[in-house]
Amino acid sequence: MENIIEVMNLSVQFRIIKRISIKEWARQILSSNRPRYNVIEALNGISFNIKKGSIVGIIGENGSGKSTLLRVIARIYSPDSGAVNIHTDSISLLSLAAGFNFDLSVLDNIYINGLLLGLSKKQIDEKLDNIIAFAELEDFITTPVRALSSGMKSKLAFSIASHVDPELLLIDEVFSVGDARFRKKSSEKIKELITSDRTVLMVSHSEHLIRELCTELIWLDKGKLVAQGNVNEILNEYRAFCKR
Repeated sequence: MENIIEVMNLSVQFRIIKRISIKEWARQILSSNRPRYNVIEALNGISFNIKKGSIVGIIGENGSGKSTLLRVIARIYSPDSGAVNIHTDSISLLSLAAGFNFDLSVLDNIYINGLLLGLSKKQIDEKLDNIIAFAELEDFITTPVRALSSGMKSKLAFSIASHVDPELLLIDEVFSVGDARFRKKSSEKIKELITSDRTVLMVSHSEHLIRELCTELIWLDKGKLVAQGNVNEILNEYRAFCKR
């Protein structure tokens, strides 16, 4: 089976400006000194391949680089070193960190986000009623997004992203959207997407869902690849590691 993703010695760094006073900041600027940074190694020299049609879970403690990895694969972040080869242009990142324009209406944001996710206007037109109905926002189509509750924004983000039909689907911990009833509906929608004929990379802290859905597992820790392979074996090792 051919590879759809090839990750080779991938490293990503984030540069965080050190906390200093306004006076010290001004002094550095006036003296032409560059502000000092803390460098965080979000991903550090990781390599792996993903076969087409695989359903791969990604686990690790908070800050291990899971979401960063998905965003590199989605071509949102660029590597600082190494390379990532993606053998498809049909990619969708299912995440609740949607970039809404809060001053525009729900309808406008559906079109903007749909286009950013790779849908054509014709495809959005065809899916529009389903997107609105799934998000349960029929009465808020012309409402500015800033007027929506956080739960309604999450439902809207989930509904837009889950109606894209990509060859490569990236899921970033979106199994807890909305109230209990909507969480059940969104989980069913994700399972429907996963069981279709596509490749899936899924970040989740739910051991139950990983065992149920994934055919392979990647374990990251502090930006490094610890293991890739059998789901049950790696989960057992990870559980033991977390108990230390």
